[in-house]
Amino acid sequence: MTSTKVSRVIKASRKAIYRALIDPAALAAWRVPDDMTARLHEFDAREGGRYRMSLTYANPQGAPGKTSADTDTFQGLFITLVPDEKIVEAIVFEADDPKFAGRMTQTTSLADVEGGTEVTILHENLPVGVRPEDNELGCAMSLRKLATLIETQR
Repeated sequence: MTSTKVSRVIKASRKAIYRALIDPAALAAWRVPDDMTARLHEFDAREGGRYRMSLTYANPQGAPGKTSADTDTFQGLFITLVPDEKIVEAIVFEADDPKFAGRMTQTTSLADVEGGTEVTILHENLPVGVRPEDNELGCAMSLRKLATLIETQR
């Protein structure tokens, strides 16, 4: 079982960050790597609630899309929502290729640190077709976008 863990300190309260984690418009703005755009198809932020999201590459030539040549579509299930502390999600890619099958767990934790909040995203049980270094890079890009989104709202 492969896992990755990425953290970033964001100059904001846990409450402000948690709001951005469960707000569909904010999520579509930050939870996407630099070379992709996001689209939420459905979103129900409650324990047991689901969402469906597509990430599309800006330059589809040679893009490693999981659902189509240029798109990764996935479904998420909110397993645990602890306001201002933690979100646990089960994520399943919509893909015909068995290398991307399975249920990945994503845990986002928020902790008070000097100067703001440390946001840590742990991915467990990455599908074998997802390279850990790619997952870490995409996650780091997303956390940078989250920091920019929240820190500019202050």
